Amino acid sequence: MKRVVGIGAVLALLTTGVSGAADAQARAIGDGVVWGPCGKKPSVTDQVLGGVGLTGPAADTPEQPGVECGEVRVPLDYRDPYGQQITLALNRIKGTVSRDANHLGVLLVNPGGPGASGQEIAKYVAAALPPQVASRLDVIGFDPRGVGKSEPALHCVDPARYYAPPRPDQVPSGPAAEQVLIGRAKEYAARCGDLWSWMLPHMTTENSARDLDRMRVALGEERISYLGYSYGTYLGAVYATLFPSRVKRLVFDSSVDPEGIWYQANLAQNGAFERRHRDFLAWTAKNNAVYGLGRTTRQTSFAYYSMRRRLATRPAGGLVGPSELDDLFTVGGYVNSIWPQLAGAWSRYVRHGDVQGLVDAWRQHAGNDADDENGYAVYLGVQCRDAAWPRDWSRWHADMTRSHRAAPFLTWPNAWYNAPCAFWSEPGGRPVTVKADPSLPPILMLQSRRDAATPYEGALNLRRRFPSARMVVEPGGNHGTSLAGNACVDRHLVRYLEDGTVPKTDTTCQGLPTPVAAQRMTAPEGPRDPRILPELLGAR
Repeated sequence: MKRVVGIGAVLALLTTGVSGAADAQARAIGDGVVWGPCGKKPSVTDQVLGGVGLTGPAADTPEQPGVECGEVRVPLDYRDPYGQQITLALNRIKGTVSRDANHLGVLLVNPGGPGASGQEIAKYVAAALPPQVASRLDVIGFDPRGVGKSEPALHCVDPARYYAPPRPDQVPSGPAAEQVLIGRAKEYAARCGDLWSWMLPHMTTENSARDLDRMRVALGEERISYLGYSYGTYLGAVYATLFPSRVKRLVFDSSVDPEGIWYQANLAQNGAFERRHRDFLAWTAKNNAVYGLGRTTRQTSFAYYSMRRRLATRPAGGLVGPSELDDLFTVGGYVNSIWPQLAGAWSRYVRHGDVQGLVDAWRQHAGNDADDENGYAVYLGVQCRDAAWPRDWSRWHADMTRSHRAAPFLTWPNAWYNAPCAFWSEPGGRPVTVKADPSLPPILMLQSRRDAATPYEGALNLRRRFPSARMVVEPGGNHGTSLAGNACVDRHLVRYLEDGTVPKTDTTCQGLPTPVAAQRMTAPEGPRDPRILPELLGAR
């Protein structure tokens, strides 16, 4: 049932200037954020899912001190702003400086995905920023539509069944094996379409950008600052395109190519991850004295694919087969700090027959639970709906066969991750044309030159769309460069957040040192340890 709008709302629209009309409409429909203690309330998602097999917590989950939570109601369909509403979950780490000229306003943070919750990374950012900056900002995290504590939260399958290890090998050995994997993709797409036919048409980046502006209004801000990682850079770019006058500061960290949304962007990832995997193999060879897996990249490559073939018939611990191995070692393409753990587990398996290291690492970094399945459902919901995907599987097969010859590490795993889009119930639309407006302030871009998930070449394409942007590049390959241990990158970020200053020209920071070889990776030292950051980003 549609909400009846009172005369006060109508008068607000009539008496507000053009620049504030949208804000007045938004305020008429929804209220501001009421902040309070955090705790997970029972979700409506379980009522929607029925037999999927997910259950909510029995009681509220306590939150760390200094964090407040709230929610914002937004339209499901912005073409019908007074129609059905959905709820977005927010958290806030409030600055200690009073709201005067010294306060820098709000900083909204998004870790990417699409499909990742922004609440944990907001706490990380607030803790990692220098106190003189964090005290002057209200850092806001949010769960985008369909994600986490927002309602409804999308779930399509029982993760315990769908992800049960070992899964079928993601590199098909022939037509019959390929049909099995196509069947899994069709199953997931059909299940999502059956459960969420009313919501999937509205799962777009454009709608998420409009949600961002509703958050701005609910927060009572004329302009917002925004820090987006990975897919979050694309969300920020779309927001800047639609609402340029509402941007105060805009940081893109590890930028998505706006010219490849989304099928071509995923093809581009295959070559970039191949390059990163070979970086890891070369590092392992360089440290042969520790790992004993080969003195050259060719030798370590042979050792890696031999391990993968062996796991196809004898999964480690009955759990880690070739597909689980792909998932685990893909994490090494995002961040260097995991390399010692990966190489150590690999070495102990090959040299001593010890499977526990592989099993433990997979459980820590690549196992999938209900939260991961929620993220996957939203990932597909957004990417399949944002833009058109090939619907003829012969196109996928030809493209992946060609890509696999040059980039065997990720081509087929990446294809199956995205394959439900070939069978999605909602057709892809036309993505927003990302472009700059003269009213936009200077923009800060942060990028690793050998980033695999968001390749450098794509970041240059985004840079060309925004003439006011300046890019700070580090030569390494970590995905997510700010607040990750590079003091040079962080100095640029802090200065920009403080006073809007960007470098006069694009510039380079020295990269982080390569990790020290060890049989095991040491544990993080606390919530501000930069090694935690990759776990918070919306990696695929």
